[in-house]
Amino acid sequence: MAQSIYITSAEGHTGKSTIALGVLDALMRVSPRVGVFRPIARSTTERDDILELLIAHDGVQLDYDECIGVTYDDVRADPDTALATIVARFKAVEAQCDAVVVLGSDYTDVASPAELGYNARVAANLGAPVLLVLSGRDQQTQAERLGTTTARTPAQVGQMASLALAELAAERAELFAVIVNRADPDALQQTVEIVEAAPPKRTPVWAIPEDRSLVAPSMRGVLRAVDGRLLKGDPALLDREALDVVISGMSMVNVLPRITEGAVVVIAADRTEVLLAALLASASGTFPQIAGIVLNGPFELPEPIEQLLEGFEIGVPIVATDLGTFDTATHIMNTRGRLSVQSGQRYDKALGLFQRNVDLTELTIELGLAESSVVTPLMFEYGLIERARADRKRIVLPEGGDDRILRAAAILLARDVADLTILGDETDIRARASALGLDLGAAQILSPTDPELVERFAAEYARLRAHKGVTMQQAADTVTDVSYFGTMMVHLGLADGMVSGAAHTTAHTIRPAFEIIKTRPGVEVVSSVFLMALADRVLVYGDCAVIPEPTSVQLADIAISSAATARQFGIDPRVAMLSYSTGESGSGAEVDKVRAATALVRERAPELPVEGPIQYDAAADAAVARAKLPDSAVAGRATVFVFPDLNTGNNTYKAVQRSAGAVAMGPVLQGLNKPINDLSRGALVDDIVNTVAITAIQAQGENR
Repeated sequence: MAQSIYITSAEGHTGKSTIALGVLDALMRVSPRVGVFRPIARSTTERDDILELLIAHDGVQLDYDECIGVTYDDVRADPDTALATIVARFKAVEAQCDAVVVLGSDYTDVASPAELGYNARVAANLGAPVLLVLSGRDQQTQAERLGTTTARTPAQVGQMASLALAELAAERAELFAVIVNRADPDALQQTVEIVEAAPPKRTPVWAIPEDRSLVAPSMRGVLRAVDGRLLKGDPALLDREALDVVISGMSMVNVLPRITEGAVVVIAADRTEVLLAALLASASGTFPQIAGIVLNGPFELPEPIEQLLEGFEIGVPIVATDLGTFDTATHIMNTRGRLSVQSGQRYDKALGLFQRNVDLTELTIELGLAESSVVTPLMFEYGLIERARADRKRIVLPEGGDDRILRAAAILLARDVADLTILGDETDIRARASALGLDLGAAQILSPTDPELVERFAAEYARLRAHKGVTMQQAADTVTDVSYFGTMMVHLGLADGMVSGAAHTTAHTIRPAFEIIKTRPGVEVVSSVFLMALADRVLVYGDCAVIPEPTSVQLADIAISSAATARQFGIDPRVAMLSYSTGESGSGAEVDKVRAATALVRERAPELPVEGPIQYDAAADAAVARAKLPDSAVAGRATVFVFPDLNTGNNTYKAVQRSAGAVAMGPVLQGLNKPINDLSRGALVDDIVNTVAITAIQAQGENR
């Protein structure tokens, strides 16, 4: 039977969907088969946004229709029959999973004790312990959407807890834990202590602080709310949260001082002078960055104004609506920020907030979930993030002009994965991050033309390259290149590692490392591996990216370095030196090269399990191994695969990636004194996040 958890609340707008996302994400770390279930939904025909969000999470392998129990109408018509249906449909989901996250019903703006009671009854009948979500904010609907609700005192939260816990006990529901969401940031510990004192005691209690951006509507939500159309601006910026509303029913001289950070400015469409003033203020850098502009009223912009706007590169979204000022303002204020499949930034921010404030290890242990011997790609990625977070390192990202880098940086900072230094013009980077709705406040931003650092780096580079005749002036010109600047930071200890390549070639990224960082003692060459996350395990492939035709000595280097990399990432290394023949069955120059390399590995690392030459099937398949090499400790269970040349390695990793659906992480460079890693120029944001985590873990190993 699957372990399940029932998430419910005593009132509306507690953010329990955010909690459900965090719990689901936490369970994915330790279990390969996690399901979701919504016992009561508003409709079986209209899609439930929150259920869709949870099902869309990587790793959930269920169809939407499987995860719905009954509707509100079903419960009102016959509660007992509805409960029987819920139990039957839940059991069908439970049979397919190791753990199930059950998300209780929603509330209207008025709290309903009867609704909590029914949720408790459902939980008891499902045999699922309850995770109770309490709100740390007063439920004042319109004010809440403008971020002006008042925080509940710890005592008030304690009273809410006592009432809700009594309701759960009355229905004999088992309490698992309590989370106080949107709590007063200045009273987190006091809130936890008071709720812990409420019966039953010895129940885990966590508090998550208020984050206005999670309840504020996005500009995309504002656009839908006013039935508007995007007139001008960057569509990518529609995901930014609108943290305030400024109604500009006055002259521009009086409007400008009232603009606040992240505000949506509502302007009558015939007040074009205010529109132009708001755009100039946003572009100037001297006023707060606005989230967007809503032009209201059935007026077309005059042709001269249209021509003027065409001449400017406008990023700020300008939304047009036919509504009047009052209706426009009302629609915006009645719009809530919601998590959805499309709200990537809000999604990442919500997860980061959950992970920083909830003990994920305690949560999974209390639920009775043991770590699985199966390691899915998602579980491996989670492991990377957790290991990087445990001993944070500073990673430099030279490509601050790339939006993917900025988005990845915001995720990394929100999840406390690493400390970051981003290279570029600070004003430009912070303005772009603000326009994208990204929080890079914790990032260090450095200019690669900073005079003091350029002088220091140039002196060191000139010293390192004096044998090549490099002068101080040449060195000063060289180190202002972002790849050289970032590499010098790593070399001099100002950063622990570097990740680049999203906007530069591999050669541009790693050439400075060859010149400055150099190889580790005892290592002849820099090579690479890909971490290949298959459906149930992770393998190491090397070298698939750097050395075209390695010699036997270089192959031995690659094997030993790859085994060391495997250990860094929790993979027990069993090394297969691949060839087109197995054991003593074949001959020829290529086979002899692999045979010689295997002998060198055994000589240099006698403790390392290694087999070669060996064919891929004998290395990976136990049945083939029993026939070809029955006494081998590696055959049939290899974890590190060393390819005889780049052609074979590169094509094999891509074939496995495409045909087996494996997640390929890399290339991870190895053999350098300090970690430098290259990105594909087509890298996705998730690829950048994983590569930074990998680099941070490598830096932890270097320190040890």
